[in-house]
Amino acid sequence: MTFNRYRRGLFIAAFLAAPVALYLVYVISPYIQAFYISMTDWRGVTASPAFIGFDNFVRLFNDGNFWKAVQHNGALLLLLPLITIVIALFFAFLLNVGGAKGNEGIAGSKFYRVVFFFPQVLAVAVVAVLFQQVFRPDGSGMLNAPLMSLGLQPIGFLSDSDVAFWSVLGVMVWQAVGFYVVLFSAGLASIPRDMFEAAQIDGAGRVSLFFRITLPLLWDTVQVAWVYLGILALDVFAIVWVMTDQHGGPDWSTTVMAAEIYRNAFGYFRFGYASALGVVMFFFTVGFAFLSLRLSRRERIEY
Repeated sequence: MTFNRYRRGLFIAAFLAAPVALYLVYVISPYIQAFYISMTDWRGVTASPAFIGFDNFVRLFNDGNFWKAVQHNGALLLLLPLITIVIALFFAFLLNVGGAKGNEGIAGSKFYRVVFFFPQVLAVAVVAVLFQQVFRPDGSGMLNAPLMSLGLQPIGFLSDSDVAFWSVLGVMVWQAVGFYVVLFSAGLASIPRDMFEAAQIDGAGRVSLFFRITLPLLWDTVQVAWVYLGILALDVFAIVWVMTDQHGGPDWSTTVMAAEIYRNAFGYFRFGYASALGVVMFFFTVGFAFLSLRLSRRERIEY
């Protein structure tokens, strides 16, 4: 028995050796290197950069652009998951429980799921270029052209510092919401129809069905969606970088931490400072995921 257990353990170790080695080399090792580089003055050209300790972090916390980026990431962290999940839950509920009987989907719900999911097929850079054209401030912009034809002033969706951030947020919600409509629809499909029918017999309306049955039974899925969207809000880069001509909006009104990392690394060749920014963003992301999972933990509802 002991020998067979030993052979089984040896087989499992041999099977996992290659993937674990790859993970250590290509995931853990770059993290360790980034932590070390963040404490140097490396500019990407010297073979042996000088070790400067925590100087990059001190400089970082006195950098106004960094705090603007943190502020924008924090706003996205609050608004992106909230808006996306609310819209996705609303549409998923309509598609699955919005039929005439109140316990079945509307006609053509499968087609609508495909339509909602379509933005996920597009690359992020393609979405950014697409909306850069939609938001154009001249007569060729899809939104400003009707305004100008009515004699109204065009809106600087990407050139006005008061509007640019909200334009970026709107594009992020537009791209993300379809995936979560499909995700929540899959969760709703697994809920027995009998539960909705029993609630309707007891006199429950659509609002009661949503808050007393749908939301509690989808809570685990909502929790996962919140974490994923929060990480997306912290790691957002391509939308901001491609969509805004200044790669951070007018007066840095849309800059985010990932954009500051890229700018400092490949624009100013301050790789040590950029690595310090990356280390801070890493701890922000891990801390958010940990706190979200801890604070939203609840008893699992069986059905």
